[in-house]
Amino acid sequence: MANSKRDLFLKRRQRVRNSLRKVNLGKARLSVHRSNKNISVQLIDDVQGVTIASASSLEKDLGLVGKNNVEAAAKVGSTIAERAKKAGVEDCYFDRGGFLFHGKVKALADAAREGGLKF
Repeated sequence: MANSKRDLFLKRRQRVRNSLRKVNLGKARLSVHRSNKNISVQLIDDVQGVTIASASSLEKDLGLVGKNNVEAAAKVGSTIAERAKKAGVEDCYFDRGGFLFHGKVKALADAAREGGLKF
């Protein structure tokens, strides 16, 4: 019996996360979630189990509520870079989850790199 799309997505997300975790012990994780309407990103310290910084297109002060396009993703990426610098994090690893590194996810990553995050 064939797996559902959701099952395949969850399997791919765990595979990506576990392979990254083995290589990047001790670093913060930049985790991306993309839905049909919004995009969000969190900077997570897995050792302590806390979120260091986060940004989302749902935040009213960014002016992106309900927008989920490449420009919105780039704005969220630059915002998370600013917040990470304020929190004292410059080096992290990029966890794309089960999403392809293309389009909105790539735009977010590029904007975060331009903002000063290293991954």
